[in-house]
Amino acid sequence: MSPRTAIRIAHSCLADPQQAVEELALGLQHADTTLVIFFCSNSYDRTVLASEIRRRFQGIQVLGCTTSGEIGGAGLRQQSLVGVGFSAPDFMATSGLIPNLQQFRIAEGHALANELLYGLQDRVTHLNAENCFGFLLIDGLSVREEQVTHAIQDALGNIAMIGGSAADDLQFHKTYVYCEGDFHTDSAVLLLVHTSLPFKIFKAQHFEPTAERLVVTLADARRRVVYEINGLPAAPEYARLIGVSTDALSPAHFAAAPVVVSIDGNYYVRAIRSANQDQSLTFYCAIEEGLVLRVALGVDPIESLQQVFAEVRGDIGQPQVVVACDCILRKLELVQRGLTAQAEQILSDNKVIGFNTYGEQFRGVHVNQTFAAVAIGAVDRCDEDD
Repeated sequence: MSPRTAIRIAHSCLADPQQAVEELALGLQHADTTLVIFFCSNSYDRTVLASEIRRRFQGIQVLGCTTSGEIGGAGLRQQSLVGVGFSAPDFMATSGLIPNLQQFRIAEGHALANELLYGLQDRVTHLNAENCFGFLLIDGLSVREEQVTHAIQDALGNIAMIGGSAADDLQFHKTYVYCEGDFHTDSAVLLLVHTSLPFKIFKAQHFEPTAERLVVTLADARRRVVYEINGLPAAPEYARLIGVSTDALSPAHFAAAPVVVSIDGNYYVRAIRSANQDQSLTFYCAIEEGLVLRVALGVDPIESLQQVFAEVRGDIGQPQVVVACDCILRKLELVQRGLTAQAEQILSDNKVIGFNTYGEQFRGVHVNQTFAAVAIGAVDRCDEDD
């Protein structure tokens, strides 16, 4: 099969779930379609959506999740359904569900990753980091992303994994992943993909740390709530450091001035979700007492996107598709700064489909305010060797 037909992308903005799935199926289905990944607005009736997906994609492996915004051919949207279809023989995939994340144990993550690895190894010669990658979708309100991500990446070894935390349009009520024909909460789904096409796992973020240090002095790590920073009430101290009043704190401030932590010499965003009435701060990522954070300030997000995609094209050529997990706070910043149209053009030029998340996973680390993605090129490695 020509690589030109190995990947198909579709984006429906129809409000009716039956019509939306029908439009998606018309755009994605092919006789050799073996895998479909979709991202859907939380506004759809999930029972109807699941029923239609089972009916229209019978016999095809399908996985997906709910979002806080969708990315596709129609741009950066709300209340839409976007998907990508992958065809054999260029792609082989296997996936599995981890339910009951509140009782998650590391051994469960190891077991699923190994089961999927063995399943692919039975069908593929020389499975390795050059021809296989992992993709994780997880309940974005489970507060289990760190444990699940670390456990799975540990089992996968040098096979890189990226992923995203399912969302629900900033309602923070319930988020869902789709696997095995239905939507599930308090669950995660892991996908392993083998392909002969070139691909690149990458991330982008547009923040640089300042000298302002924040030491977490009182926190509830399990709930991701910080009560004190530098020995003072958390929300007022953060507000003081960024130069606003506590009462004025909003998601726009959290997006523009996040905090970052250093891990192995690299800085990762630890995004704030909300300022609470008791003057505490709730985070999207794990926060523990003694952690040293720094306030970060943004550089140009458009320039950052342009640079990272230039690097991608330099490595694998023009992508056929980029499957992306992009933090909702990044989208809020684009809207606030009037940069949506410029971002949409860059994403369209690079064939990006994906969703706005409550968190991102990158090579075993759960992060925030990051664009985590896999880009897939168009030149079959076997053809290159001929």
